[in-house]
Amino acid sequence: MRLRSLAIKLSKLEGISDPDLNLEQYQTEGEIAARWLFDIQSFNDLKPGCRVVDLGCGNGILGIGAVLLGAGSAILVDSDVESCEVSTRNAQSLGISDRVKIINSKIGKKDIEIREADIVVSNPPWGTQKKASDRPFLEEIISIGTIAHLMHSSRATHIRNFFKEFDWSSEEYGNLEFALPATYGHHSRMRGRTRASLWRISPQ
Repeated sequence: MRLRSLAIKLSKLEGISDPDLNLEQYQTEGEIAARWLFDIQSFNDLKPGCRVVDLGCGNGILGIGAVLLGAGSAILVDSDVESCEVSTRNAQSLGISDRVKIINSKIGKKDIEIREADIVVSNPPWGTQKKASDRPFLEEIISIGTIAHLMHSSRATHIRNFFKEFDWSSEEYGNLEFALPATYGHHSRMRGRTRASLWRISPQ
């Protein structure tokens, strides 16, 4: 599938109608998600038939996009009920629900056991509302124990040090800017901009 075709498909996915400020639910744009997935593919991490885990899946855009690019299966995990329902409908609308599993659970809970995964993708909360809210996501990546691609605030300074403590390698390979719509009532401007860094995390 071409980049443009993927971006169009992902842009048409249903979004979250009632985003939760505490969960920092900002929608990843279709074009950005598509470009990031193509970047991941360029590392040869997103291979035909691979098993993908999307932590904090939102509307499922990353896991679903990975399947559209040839992944064999995707497990989408989110603590928000609406996110899981929207992800389910999005997978159904594209005819790939047989390759997508939805798990409604808080990240980091011990009842989540993901043992068969080839790659993890995640755009976790950045901690703007609650300090260290990304930590369960980072710990879950360690627990799963496979290569991960992470989107995080370009201002974050703890990513490399966190994974270094576990003797994992981390590479910041990209930086992007995207629109930040006035999703929540406290936003004073209609649209802002924010910058994110892209990381490749891997066991040594």
